[in-house]
Amino acid sequence: MVLRVFRPFAAWAKVSVEGGEPVEMARIHREGFYEALFPDREEPFSYRLVFKFGENETEPLVDAYSFGPVLGEQDVHYLGEGTHRRLWKAMGAHPRTIGGIAGATFAVWAPNAHRVSVVGDFNGWDGRIHPMRNHNGIWEIFLPHVGAGDHYKFEIVGAGGNLFAKSDPFAFFSQHGIQTASIVYDIDRYEWGDAAWMEQRARRNPYEGPISIYEVHLGSWKRRFDEGDRFLSYLEFAEELVDYVVDMGYTHIELMPVAEFPFDGSWGYQGCGYFAPTSRFGSPDEFRAFVDRCHQRGVGVILDWVPAHFPKDAHGLARFDGTALYEHDDPRQGEHADWGTLIFNYGRNEVRNFLISNAMFWFQEYHLDGLRVDAVASMLYLDYSREDGQWIPNRYGGRENIEAIEFLKQLNEICYEENPGIMTLAEESTAFPGVSRPVDAGGLGFGFKWNMGWMNDSLNYMAHEPVHRKYHHGTATFSMIYAYHENYILVLSHDEVVHGKGALVQKMPGDRWQQMANVRFFLAWMFAHPGKKLLFQGMDIGQATEWNHAESLPWYLLDYDEHSGIQRLVRDLNRVYVSEPALNELDHEPGGFEWIDHSDAKHSLFSFVRRSRSGEVVVAVVNATPVPRSGYRLGVPEPGFYEEILNTDSALYGGSNKGSAGGIPSREQESHWRPHSIQIEIPPLATVFFKLRAV
Repeated sequence: MVLRVFRPFAAWAKVSVEGGEPVEMARIHREGFYEALFPDREEPFSYRLVFKFGENETEPLVDAYSFGPVLGEQDVHYLGEGTHRRLWKAMGAHPRTIGGIAGATFAVWAPNAHRVSVVGDFNGWDGRIHPMRNHNGIWEIFLPHVGAGDHYKFEIVGAGGNLFAKSDPFAFFSQHGIQTASIVYDIDRYEWGDAAWMEQRARRNPYEGPISIYEVHLGSWKRRFDEGDRFLSYLEFAEELVDYVVDMGYTHIELMPVAEFPFDGSWGYQGCGYFAPTSRFGSPDEFRAFVDRCHQRGVGVILDWVPAHFPKDAHGLARFDGTALYEHDDPRQGEHADWGTLIFNYGRNEVRNFLISNAMFWFQEYHLDGLRVDAVASMLYLDYSREDGQWIPNRYGGRENIEAIEFLKQLNEICYEENPGIMTLAEESTAFPGVSRPVDAGGLGFGFKWNMGWMNDSLNYMAHEPVHRKYHHGTATFSMIYAYHENYILVLSHDEVVHGKGALVQKMPGDRWQQMANVRFFLAWMFAHPGKKLLFQGMDIGQATEWNHAESLPWYLLDYDEHSGIQRLVRDLNRVYVSEPALNELDHEPGGFEWIDHSDAKHSLFSFVRRSRSGEVVVAVVNATPVPRSGYRLGVPEPGFYEEILNTDSALYGGSNKGSAGGIPSREQESHWRPHSIQIEIPPLATVFFKLRAV
């Protein structure tokens, strides 16, 4: 038997066989290549190595190359086939004990690389020390004496012979910003306390209940100004953010991307660490503690997820092994010029497997309740944001991205099959059919679709001066023509308050009072409209300046009545929305909605009925002008007492306090083609909810 060791810069090397005294090895190359002969041995044996560097000797070390392969044949097979649903358990870095020796296994996919080495704190970042074994394009090794907290990367000699270092695509923990090392982390040690939530979630039907989402950018929700304007931590969010969300009555938090990203200005949408919650706010287990706390307080957690594109950062996925591995080589297929990013190659088994297993990872390891899939439209169409000649048609000559469509279907089928009660939400801005319809019915299989059409139309309507709204009445009512084509979520998202678009308050016409009144009636109209709800942070306090990712929300505004009034309104809207089945139970079925009057363009008035499955009734009346309507007769669906359960003109919210004295009984007097009606006071720039009570 012959034992050979390469350890650059070592003055000498010794070997200790099976606990014996160390014996010096022969130096056969000046760079640090050593050899020891064992002529009387024919089988492998245990040994330890000792090196001298300068004046110091190392402790006896276990040799990484005394261990066999760490990946099984099935792992390699399923990766190549694209069917490994728990890929993160095989790839990346894992603290493990093998043969009684503590260390870490490493595995990375780089089929076109000439060499891949693990480099890190433990070997002086020298790629000559720990080259990995190549097993059908997957490089793997077990490194003794390496453990949780150690920093590492993969040093790669690429297909073209260039030498470069990459972060681990499967790293569970990473540095952020200009520091880009991956960090070995034990993903298996957290003990969850949300069993009751997970059991209840599996039985819940998300379509037949309230979903009110608070969209949050963790870096700007709140900062510690008195401590250098620092971010809050995951553990602080677990208290302060969760307390706020519970107090406000939201059912879910949606986090803008948390997967590790280098550039704050990307808001997380250009991520490099798909399996690592950003270390800006703490450790992976601290992020788990945040999710756990949400569940224990009855709040679901949705994560923005970005499978549409990734950045070109040198340490990331771009040309990972010196070739276009995760992306297309042809920029007509592989690059988003608008965003300066690269597009995943969905036609490649290993790439689909990477993304689907990543989605599964967030559901399985972090107990997330939903993934909001970003930029779906850019995935569906090959000519998205491209001129003629800048894109390649599919095999049938069309513009649809067939591989991406099949990927999304597969993604949704697998996620729903294996994670009871979860949701996938598509941010999709086109008229692509069946986005939120089941795959077996010809759809993409998403649970919900963001209603971008409603958002654009309603904000366009609200931007008009009230005196001109009568000319745009159809814009306000148009959304009901297609309201049941998909399972919609009505969204007022971060996209609408950046890039010069202004805050929600700034979009409203009129003086300050009218601006705030417009916001109030608009939000209540949204909560009465069919569809689940989403509000971006700051909208519920009447933030009057455009959102800035680098600044805390202006919480001081709550010292002013007009802003605290909007906050009280949103709290009450959530309370009414959650507690009234008529407002949430039949969001996606035509039986849950009925117009009373959609044609009163002259007065910019519209009114409608919301119903529950058991027949409960809530009537909503919207006045989009500052003119109050006294003695207005409104046809109602049934006789009874109509209690005024919410009025955005209440003084409690900053309004003029006009209304119908808490409610009014119906009379047998025809109006709006109905035999019964009520005579009400309609406040200016206001939305009023009436609930039918038994006489």
